[in-house]
Amino acid sequence: MLRRRELLLAGLAGAGCTPDAPALQGGWVGTHPERGHRLRGELPQAGGPPRKTGILIVGAGIAGLACARELARRGIDDFALLDLEDQAGGNSRGHGLAGSACPLGAHYLPLPGPEAREVNALLHDLGLAREQFGRTVWDERHLCHSPQERLFIDGEWRESLLPPPSDAAALAQYRRFSALVAQAQRELGFAMPTHHARWTAGHAALDAQTFATWLDANALTDTRLRWYLDYCCRDDFGASADAVSAWAGLHYFASRHGFHAPGDEAGEREPVLTWPEGNGWLSQRLAAPLRERIHTGRLAMRVTEGRSGIELLAWNETAGAPERWQARAVVMATPLFIANRLLATPPEALRAAAGRLRYAPWLTANLLLREPLLARPGAPPAWDNVRYGSTALGYVDARHQTLDPTPRPPLLTAYLALPTAERDELLTQPWRHWAQRVIAELATTHPDLPAQVERIDLCRFGHAMSIPVPGLRGSDELAALNAARGRVVFAHADLAGYSVFEEAYTAGVTAAARLSL
Repeated sequence: MLRRRELLLAGLAGAGCTPDAPALQGGWVGTHPERGHRLRGELPQAGGPPRKTGILIVGAGIAGLACARELARRGIDDFALLDLEDQAGGNSRGHGLAGSACPLGAHYLPLPGPEAREVNALLHDLGLAREQFGRTVWDERHLCHSPQERLFIDGEWRESLLPPPSDAAALAQYRRFSALVAQAQRELGFAMPTHHARWTAGHAALDAQTFATWLDANALTDTRLRWYLDYCCRDDFGASADAVSAWAGLHYFASRHGFHAPGDEAGEREPVLTWPEGNGWLSQRLAAPLRERIHTGRLAMRVTEGRSGIELLAWNETAGAPERWQARAVVMATPLFIANRLLATPPEALRAAAGRLRYAPWLTANLLLREPLLARPGAPPAWDNVRYGSTALGYVDARHQTLDPTPRPPLLTAYLALPTAERDELLTQPWRHWAQRVIAELATTHPDLPAQVERIDLCRFGHAMSIPVPGLRGSDELAALNAARGRVVFAHADLAGYSVFEEAYTAGVTAAARLSL
């Protein structure tokens, strides 16, 4: 007898539950894994004169864009950015489906704290924030509209992603974890970006063990609490609490809004900035003034440092031919394992860091629906919607932020942070395989969804984010790369040991100051 899941998948083959349902439309968008895999082959020979620039920035993700923006702010305009993909922005890019914007990757930005000076300056420059009577006032059009988030648990939707404790003993554990986070904030100090915070023996002790080990040692074993903390780790770090360090698990809360148990006076979730296209809204505005200097569809293949400067060999996807670039200096704004592969003579710190790093594969799916979904008991539809007990990360409604009053079906963006063991499957299985997997997950809370899917566009990231495994954040290798100066410097969120906008942007800004020109 087929199991329920197998029956469901069988019914999804045509994207609908009725024989007359049209074939599912969709496909892969946004990334081109086959381009990056050219690095595994022999290097081509490039003929003709080289293209010359003062500074080459390899990678036009958030770190690369931030570096270019900072160079321009300092009056330096002799630079070029090269990027593998056809659109700048890295993990913060947007997409369009049926005339509506939706995200391909990161979809929100928490309101930055005072330590995030570089990010705060950017948000003020973009008009998202202003100072009024000594306080920061945010443009409410860009704050997440209410309702912000909900959790499907016990057969109904409930406001907030934090599961309600099952009894008094569970509530006591919630409160104990809240107290431990507050103690860590007070005694150790946490900040985002992390290099604006001190690093002490206490931080190192947390970094040396997994978050799950630390939770066990503090008798924090409640099932619902542990599921939520595991969800938070997968959401920000791409891996579970038994894979990331205790430093990372506490940093998630202590560097931002803390953790508030149900009933706490300060228990309301802090607002976030978000847009229909997610953080693509930010990357588009970073890239727009740099458009003439951004060269997309360029696969960097080898970076060689000589006595007089840098030479880079790239593959031009449009021309289908190699090309040479020469520059005085280079910023490696790529994941560190890629930088290690590209540099002809990588420094020892880079070799060691690349050996430590582990990356989480990621899948994003945008689903265009024909009709609104049937209502389920409990809280109404929200921007962020998660199912308790699932290892998926739920979905956001890309149309939640729209100011257009015209009724339209939701455009859902679903997220899967996959185990590293599934990377090969992500890169080799056809898009319909993954479309069925996404639809099956969403059908658990919305049984009517399979029949409503008109199109599904999927975006895959084989190495989406660095996992802050124990020992990574406090390693000597990352410290050395963060301090590197000269004609080759590094700018990527990997330098913080994990991947978020704040870290990437700050890494790009600080790299611009470390260049020797």
